[in-house]
Amino acid sequence: MEMFDLASVLGSHHVVLYFYPRDNTPGCTRQAIDFSDHDADFAKEKCIVIGISPDDCLTHADFRDEHGLSVELLADEEGEVCKLYGVWQSETRDGVMKRGVRRSTFIISSDGVLRHVLHDVTPRGHAAEVFQLVKQLNSRKLNGNRQKHGRHA
Repeated sequence: MEMFDLASVLGSHHVVLYFYPRDNTPGCTRQAIDFSDHDADFAKEKCIVIGISPDDCLTHADFRDEHGLSVELLADEEGEVCKLYGVWQSETRDGVMKRGVRRSTFIISSDGVLRHVLHDVTPRGHAAEVFQLVKQLNSRKLNGNRQKHGRHA
């Protein structure tokens, strides 16, 4: 129930922003639990994981408490952030216009660069896939530093 400023963590952490349709649906619950199960691994890689959906803060709190989630959950009730990231979608099903969130993940490196965009992800195993991409960010950074220092040695 507090505001979150992405800029406040960039510079020191990579950020995984994952957008999901709704709390307490089977796929969304699986995804949130998987990210929470890997929370310590992400922290070792200096990365924070943030889930965003149109649910309100109280719904997020119940969802977090019911499933023992450790990832940060942000409420985007008006869909403003979802629209900024292009994951708010409209579709017609059975003649009815429905709006919702396209399940997507964005990986932003600590230098503020968007490194990976994954759309229409499958919840099962997604956290492990994202973790490998974050690890690659850190290994590239280390290898880049080694090469940089190696040229001057």
